[in-house]
Amino acid sequence: MCGCRASVSSTKQCLDNNPVPAPTKKSTRAAADMSKRIPIAKQLASIKALGKGSDLEKAFATVALVYNNSADPEGKLSKGETKSLLQTQFGGFIQGQENKPKYQEIISALDEEPENKIDFEDFMILLVSLTLMSDLLQQIRNTKTTK
Repeated sequence: MCGCRASVSSTKQCLDNNPVPAPTKKSTRAAADMSKRIPIAKQLASIKALGKGSDLEKAFATVALVYNNSADPEGKLSKGETKSLLQTQFGGFIQGQENKPKYQEIISALDEEPENKIDFEDFMILLVSLTLMSDLLQQIRNTKTTK
């Protein structure tokens, strides 16, 4: 996993390609809870320090809010919830990655002991790892930045 194994220690590769997990009572409940929450945009707007913040600061604040809105009272997510959150909120970056060995390694590690918890730091490592291997990142790099 991009040289960092802080959040997953398994190197077992998953051979089945299940990009979307089957809904469970817990994931259905989490989806219902998320629908009752204040929208992320309103949460961001309420953070006065971000009023004049850069786009990068707002992007990281968005990631933190998405994570915190899904985390338990101790600020952690189960591996199963993490997988679901990544697939629903980060789908553009992981779409088409299902056959890549590093992607399979990350997802299979989340499938092992799905009730085990991870913290925000480990979530960010997973997020960065998935971003670095994404085809979408290459498209972003190829975007014109000047007229």
